[in-house]
Amino acid sequence: MPNKVMIVDDSMMVRKQVGVALGTAGFTVVEAIDGVDALDKLAAHGDILLVVCDINMPRMNGLEFLENVRGNLPVMMLTTEGQPELVQRAKALGAKGWVLKPFKADLLVAAARKLTTATS
Repeated sequence: MPNKVMIVDDSMMVRKQVGVALGTAGFTVVEAIDGVDALDKLAAHGDILLVVCDINMPRMNGLEFLENVRGNLPVMMLTTEGQPELVQRAKALGAKGWVLKPFKADLLVAAARKLTTATS
């Protein structure tokens, strides 16, 4: 069974960059444009093992998304935000990792492999 990962970001360019990095590494990728879309896609795809999520998005941001999934699956934040208080808040809500944009594809893939191996 392929490892399915959801990328949640309002930037199509970021979704494509992350999708190429993870897809090349053998992951199956599902894309969502914000937290609301991500919750809908989670309901439709019960086999998602990891979510890579932005913080700043319309309708439902990354922290609000974390509040909704509350540790039910690993979430790695991928964002331009690096403030320690935001990182701590996300971790308190269950985020398993924090990657800053622009990201290094090999580090993102390594983190995704670690988090999906831990859950499968």
